[in-house]
This record gives sequence, C-alpha cells and structure tokens, in this order.
Amino acid sequence: MIARLRGNLIRLSPGEILVDVRGVGYYVHTSLSVWENTEESNEQELWISTYVREDRFDLFGFQSQHERMLFERFLAQQGIGPRLALELCSLSQTTLLQAIYEQNPTLLCTVKGIGKKKAEKILLDLKSLAESAPELFIQNGTSNKKQSILDSDAIEALQQLGYSSSHILKVLQDLSPDLTTTEERVTAALRSL
Repeated sequence: MIARLRGNLIRLSPGEILVDVRGVGYYVHTSLSVWENTEESNEQELWISTYVREDRFDLFGFQSQHERMLFERFLAQQGIGPRLALELCSLSQTTLLQAIYEQNPTLLCTVKGIGKKKAEKILLDLKSLAESAPELFIQNGTSNKKQSILDSDAIEALQQLGYSSSHILKVLQDLSPDLTTTEERVTAALRSL
C-alpha cells in the first residue's frame, strides 16, 4: 500500500494531480483545496490513501495525516464511496466542528449526494470521532483562535478531569484567542464548565 509520496506535483484537471517521483508518475485524486494549494514543479509531499477494489486502484492525496485519517473514517461508513468522502473532506474544519457541536445535519447536506438521513449518520460518527480523537480536527498552521480551540494538551487535561471531548471542544471554541498557554486555556475552560 502506498502511504506517502514526495515528488514534483503537476496539476491536471481540478481535483487531479500527477506526482512525479524520480521519473515515475502517480495519478492522485485530491480535494479542490489541496489542488488549488499545489505549487507546480516544486517538490512536495502528499499523504496517500490507497483505495483498492476488484475493478479499481486509486490514490487519494492529502496535505496531512489528519486529513487522510478523516477521509478513511468517512470511507468506512456504509454508503460513502471515495468521491463522496473526498467531498466531505473539502468542508472546512470550522464547518465540521460546528456541525458536530450543534448536531446540525443541514451543514453536511450542502455536499452533493448527502441527504438528511446520511448526514445524521455521519454526524453520529463524527461526534464519537471528536470524542475519541480530537486531534484529527487540528490543522497545521491554524490561527491562534483555532489553536486555542484545538489545543490537544488542554483537551487531554480536561478529559482527565472527567469532561467529554465534545463538551471540551465547545468550551474551548468560545475562549478568547488572547489566551496563549495551555494553562490559561484550561483555567478559563474550567470557569466555563
């Protein structure tokens, strides 16, 4: 199984990239955000999810391991194929977190092919995912506001005090972005809980 590729990236049609690894070209499907952020002819790294079935062998590329893991979590759900999982990964982290906190399926229904019932099933899975692995919702290069929401040390400390991850994430989201240390975030969160 291919897990990571490093090479020169060449943008093809939207959502499709050719990764040239020392003369061997790998055809990789990506979300539009990954495709748009790709700088051609520069050596870059993509985290790969290999999708193998009787009639197909496809590679799906992501900028981080977290994005790849989220894609694979979507893909594990019944009724969601790789194209739909890729579309779901194109949603912003803010939208996904908001949908989880509010348990609002209409935010996911904006994706073509997702109806209300399917969105509700996805939200149940995302809620359990946010509780068991909140680090999947951390992106590299997040702003201070997002970093305060997704401070994994603060989340872990509050979990050890017995609070649920979904409740912790909700409280951390409402904290001031001026709080710069984990200690400040935990103290402020405890006042809010």
